[in-house]
Amino acid sequence: MNNLLLSIHWNPNPELFNLFDAISIRYYGLLWAVGIGLGYMVVHYQYRDKKIDEKKFEPLFFYCFFGILIGARLGHCLFYDPQTYLTSFKGFWEMILPIRFLADGGWKFTGYEGLASHGGTLGLIITLWLYCRKTKMNYLDVVDMIAVATPITACFIRLANLMNSEIIGKPTGTTWGFVFDRVDMLPRHPAQLYEAIAYFVLFLVMLFLYKNYNKKLHRGFFFGLCLAAIFTFRFFIEFLKENQVNFEDQMTFNMGQWLSVPFIIIGLYFMFFHDRKKR
Repeated sequence: MNNLLLSIHWNPNPELFNLFDAISIRYYGLLWAVGIGLGYMVVHYQYRDKKIDEKKFEPLFFYCFFGILIGARLGHCLFYDPQTYLTSFKGFWEMILPIRFLADGGWKFTGYEGLASHGGTLGLIITLWLYCRKTKMNYLDVVDMIAVATPITACFIRLANLMNSEIIGKPTGTTWGFVFDRVDMLPRHPAQLYEAIAYFVLFLVMLFLYKNYNKKLHRGFFFGLCLAAIFTFRFFIEFLKENQVNFEDQMTFNMGQWLSVPFIIIGLYFMFFHDRKKR
């Protein structure tokens, strides 16, 4: 009985429902959408709070959505699985389109099943630069506002991973933990849940700082804090995760950790060394 209380058997159906036996609606995509939607609302609140013209806000969602989606998809395919997506014509199109080719020659809509947060972050940084060129807004002002909202989006992305039973943790070595039935019967660290909780706490910290110290903090501080906090936690939580791809087994630090280091350095720079002139 005690063992049952200490471990949770986790095996939800990742598919919420299926339309016409062709279009699969999954929790993964739904939670991604909820996370981006909440982030959108938080940024919209900041625009109104700062009395920024609504017309400048209107195109922001387009830039953010496609920057995150394209960057995250390319990041997964290029950083973690290039041998699948870059070595065949079908693999290339599966990287670009949300489909999977079937053995009988047909195809099935699956959504984008592989997305990498480092790629999504880089894609967002690039598309926000394009957005600022179009709207003539200060780049750091915009990324600061995005940074306040980012942790809540990251929280829901990790919940999406949990619903997919992916990016699982290593065995706990005890009787407590999540048993991912689709993987094995070992109690494991629910690393996705650890991250989701950490990012939610960071989101609360961001809101507190914005409400109470926004005018006292220099441009770029929120951007730096977001990068440094999220990717520092990501670096250390990787020690509790199973490697995502086989080639990582030969690495001292896995791909997620190596990709986190540049973002941590950039974050610390904007927190402590960039122009500290007050807003």
